[in-house]
Amino acid sequence: MHQDFLSDIELYYTGNASLSDNAITLTGDEAHHAANVMRHKAGDIIFATDGKGKIFKSEITVTGKSNINLKIISSTEYKNELAGFTFCIPRLKSRERFEFALEKCIEIGITNFIIFESDRTVSKGDKTDKWSKLGISAMKQSLRPFLPEFKFEKSIDDILKKYSSGGGKVYLFDQNGQALFRDCTGALKGENGINYFIFGPEGGISEREMELMKGCETFKLTGNRLRSETAIISAAILLAE
Repeated sequence: MHQDFLSDIELYYTGNASLSDNAITLTGDEAHHAANVMRHKAGDIIFATDGKGKIFKSEITVTGKSNINLKIISSTEYKNELAGFTFCIPRLKSRERFEFALEKCIEIGITNFIIFESDRTVSKGDKTDKWSKLGISAMKQSLRPFLPEFKFEKSIDDILKKYSSGGGKVYLFDQNGQALFRDCTGALKGENGINYFIFGPEGGISEREMELMKGCETFKLTGNRLRSETAIISAAILLAE
């Protein structure tokens, strides 16, 4: 993604971009940050994204208590090169390591996530709202115009039932994988359809889960064992190259 003009800007997120009216509205935390933290006022130029691939250069026209109105000056549209890849990430025991892996993946360019509970997952529960907020923050920090999407599943079984049956291809990262991932990324990016990459938790994939996925192709990242969060980030880096 070329970002010739996006080196030293601050980026805001809005779901209220009206191209027909040539206008944008910042609300909630975004409006608060722009007005009360950054002290922006009418006439200032700021940048905002709709999370769907566009970044707008805009002029503030009105600042209110709960919203900021912007007039679009120009817009740049980008293509999501990794839209066809979904990272299926287990809830990790360490919240810090789990959130770090999510942030780095988003910064690198991954936009689709399924968070799941595996047989050996320690942390439980659906925190989609929290992950979505983290995703918005990472998107803005890395100046990316694609809003990360999060889904939650209770098990690998549900991932296989819901997504592989819809024509998607499911792959597993395993230390004993059949192929080195680095050697396969070019071919994967040249395919149509959605690819689902499943990563294991700290304790690894259980024997029951391995049996479920015995028909799935497996990849390995290196010749040595990696922590779960390291494997997740490494796969993202290789895919984005």
